[in-house]
This record gives sequence, structure tokens and C-alpha cells, in this order.
Amino acid sequence: MYRIAVDAMGGDYAPKEQIQGAMLAIKNIPDIEIILYGDKEKIKEYLTNDERIKIVHAPFVIPMGEHDPIHAIKANKETSSMARALASLRSDEADAVVSSGATQALIAGAHILVRRMKGFKRTAIAPVIPSVSGKPTILLDAGGNLTIRPEYMLQQAYFAKIYAQEVLHIEDPVVGLINIGTEEGKGREFDNEVYQLFKETDLFKFYGNIEPKVCLDPPCDIMISDGFTANIVMKTIEGTAKGMGKILKANLTSSFIGKIGALLAKKNLDKFKTAMSAEEIGGAVIFGLYKPVIKAQGASKVYGFYNGIRQAANICRAGVWDKVSDYLESQKGDEDE
Repeated sequence: MYRIAVDAMGGDYAPKEQIQGAMLAIKNIPDIEIILYGDKEKIKEYLTNDERIKIVHAPFVIPMGEHDPIHAIKANKETSSMARALASLRSDEADAVVSSGATQALIAGAHILVRRMKGFKRTAIAPVIPSVSGKPTILLDAGGNLTIRPEYMLQQAYFAKIYAQEVLHIEDPVVGLINIGTEEGKGREFDNEVYQLFKETDLFKFYGNIEPKVCLDPPCDIMISDGFTANIVMKTIEGTAKGMGKILKANLTSSFIGKIGALLAKKNLDKFKTAMSAEEIGGAVIFGLYKPVIKAQGASKVYGFYNGIRQAANICRAGVWDKVSDYLESQKGDEDE
């Protein structure tokens, strides 16, 4: 059984959606147990089936707008639902964590309470985004490191390759470097250093530079840049998808004929909405930690949080962390020589 720790109090609609998502996961995923960290009394209001579900009382909620997440984590280690869930990984009480809580607090807490894998230099936030072809694409680093060294990005790209192979079942993943042009030599000095490093490695296939305009129809399976650039790309994609949806809705409802067309195309429109929904994926994985931590969207509802738990179970089964650890250990051996 894989043990999934759930921060039941983090998120816009906690704890109702988290608990119902957990019960849905238990119903559909036979090889998991769930530990709910949160206010016991509030959890019991919604928990109608406690099969393979345990509650750990941790009533304090770190607010979404917390200005000092490091202090909030350290000051509430024993009472915060997020902190207790994260700490369960180091104490070997759980195999993965899923949380919809405040992003910066989760990242801070992960570094303090979970810590990085031995030999992994910088963690990365790696959401999976939709594409025109329908195949998933990994985007990183979506905000973990605003500045970073090229050799650390090499580790992150290799982690993404293993994740793509083992969890997304992409046979031979290709990495692309997000840049302002496709030609070699484009971009900042930093981008050129990364390009040369990726070009020379045998750890993964390197496509070369890709421009942000192809991010929803990329020629690669993994898109990578520093945390500042990739975060802007991610938020631009999210904003554009929402904006296009609103424009489409406004145009379809502006006339009687448009409304008839919308009714006829409802099935296709629903498919489009589903394809662009972050809830279909589950959440963004933080690469490089001691054990898996999944950041589900703050606005996750039942189905989105269920998918976050399903994603955690898939990661545990695939043994991604073990494979990356083996690589890091081999690199350490090379350095020792």
C-alpha cells in the first residue's frame, strides 16, 4: 500500500473538496491509504467513509497570502496541517504529499521539513500542461528558482526525462530550451551556457531552442528555463486559455444564432474545456525533494484533488525517485574518482 499524506486544510475550498477527493481516490485506487492532516472535527463533518483513511489532528491553516512562509512553517510545525503532512515524509509515515495550500509556504516547508534528495542541487516546480496534439508536456521550472546555474538545470532536465518516461509513458522524451529565438546563440549568456551543456550531454535528447509561441504545440516533451521565465510562460498560458474561453463564450451568446450553435457544439466545447483544465492533471510536482510533493491548484475541487492523489500514487508506483537517486549516486562516484 502506498501512503498518501493529504493537507486537508489548504486550499480555497478546504476541507470539503479535499476530503471528498480523498474518498473518491479510495474508491477508485485500491493500493493506497490516505492520511488526512487537519482539524479533526471539521474533517468528520464531511468524511462519510473512513475506509483506508486516517485523521491526524492539525488544525492550523497557513493563509494563502502569508508574507513570511518560512516563519509560518517553523512556528507551526506541530499544529499546521501542511507542516505535519510534509514532516510525515521524513518520518517515513507517508510516501507522498498532496496539498492545495499556499504555494510559497509549501515550497518553504518542503525545503525545511522534507529537504532535497542527496546530491540534487535545486528543486524545480514542474506542472504538466496540455498540448494541441493531446499529449502531456512538462514545463519547468515554474517558479522554484528565479536564478540558477546551468549545471543545476541539467539535473532538473534529467529528472523530467525520467518522470516523462515512467509516469507519462513517453518512450524517449525530448528536451527543449525556452528562448527568444530558435537559432543557436540566441538569448542571454546564461541561455547559451545551458544550450551548450544540453547539446553535449548524453543524458537526454536535446531539441534545441524553442519559442514560447509553440508552448501549446511544442516539438519536444519537456520545456525548460529558469524559474522566472518558465513561470511567466505558465501564467501566460493560463491567462490566455481563460481569456479565449471568455471571448468564445461572449461571441457564442451574443446572438440567437450563436446560442443555437453553442448548443449544437456543446459536446465539443466541453472537450475543449476539459483539455485546458488543470484539474485533469492533478498538480505540479516539486522535482528533487527527498520524496514526492504535489502542489494541487488552490481552487481544486473534488475531481482535481482526486487527480492529485492519483498522480501521487502513479509516481510512487513508477519509482521515479529511486531511479534519479541511482543517477545522483553514480555522479557522486565519478566526482570521488
